[in-house]
Amino acid sequence: MKQITGHTGLTGLLGSPVAHSISPMMHNEAFEQLGLDYVYLAFDVGTDKLETAVEGLRALNVRGFNLTMPDKNLMCTLCDRLSPAAEISGAVNTVVNEDGILTGHTTDGIGYMQAARDAGHDLAGKKMTLMGAGGAATAILVQAALDGLSEISVFSIHDAFYPRAEKIVDQLNERTDCKVRLYDFDDESILRREIGDSYILTNGTSVGMAPATDRSIITDPTMFRKDLVVSDVIYNPRETLLLRTAREAGCRTFNGLYMLMYQGAESFRLWTGQEMPIPLIKEKYFS
Repeated sequence: MKQITGHTGLTGLLGSPVAHSISPMMHNEAFEQLGLDYVYLAFDVGTDKLETAVEGLRALNVRGFNLTMPDKNLMCTLCDRLSPAAEISGAVNTVVNEDGILTGHTTDGIGYMQAARDAGHDLAGKKMTLMGAGGAATAILVQAALDGLSEISVFSIHDAFYPRAEKIVDQLNERTDCKVRLYDFDDESILRREIGDSYILTNGTSVGMAPATDRSIITDPTMFRKDLVVSDVIYNPRETLLLRTAREAGCRTFNGLYMLMYQGAESFRLWTGQEMPIPLIKEKYFS
C-alpha cells in the first residue's frame, strides 16, 4: 500500500454518485507506477455543495480534480480560466490548480478522439454524423471540430439541450473550419442522407445503455453500409444493439470504454506533466 506522507498531493473526483467510478483505481495505479507522490479519491458532491467543496479544495491547494455528473456545467462558472473546448461546450470535467488559479478543461472529447485513433481511425478531414446534444455528445462535437473534422451533422430531439446545442453550433462555425449543422432527429430522410455520406456515425446518447439494452438510436439497419464506421459512447454493455446491428451489416465499430480511459489519461497529463502508462492501465482495468 502506498505510504502517505506530509508531501503527498491530492487529486480526486467530485460528482454524485461516484462510488462506482474506476477513476481512483486507474489514477492511483498510474501514480504508483511512475513513482509520483499523489493520491486520487472520490467525493460524493452534488451541485448543491459544489461551490463550497471547490473553495475548500482551492484553500487546500490540491493539484487538481475531475468532475462527473451532475457537476460539469456548474463547474464552468467556478473556474478562473477555461480551455477553448470547455468555454465552447460550457462544461468542465478536469480542473488544474496553479497557485490558487483554477483552470477548467474538458477532456471527454479528447478521450473520444484518441479512442478513435486507437481503433485505427484518423477522423481529421472526415465527416461525422453525431447523435445527441447532451454532455458526452457536446464534448465530442466540440473536440472533433477543433481537431479538424470537415463536417459534423448533429441530430437531437427538441429537449432542454437543443437551445444550448444551437449556440454551440454557431460558435463552432464561427471559430473553426468545420461545417457543423444541427438537425431535428425526427426527420428520418435527412438522417439517412447525412449518414449516407459520413465516414463515421457516433451515438452520443444513453440510448442502448444497460439496463435498456434492447434499444438502439438507429432502428433501420438499411442506414448502415460496409464502409461506415459506427461508434458508441456507451460501454455497458460492451456491444450495444447499435454496434451489434452495425457489425452484422459489415461496419467497423468501437465502444466508449477507451474514451473513458483516454479522458482520464489527459487529466493525468494536465496534472503531472507525464503520460499515463496506458498499456498497463489498459490491460489491468480495461481488458
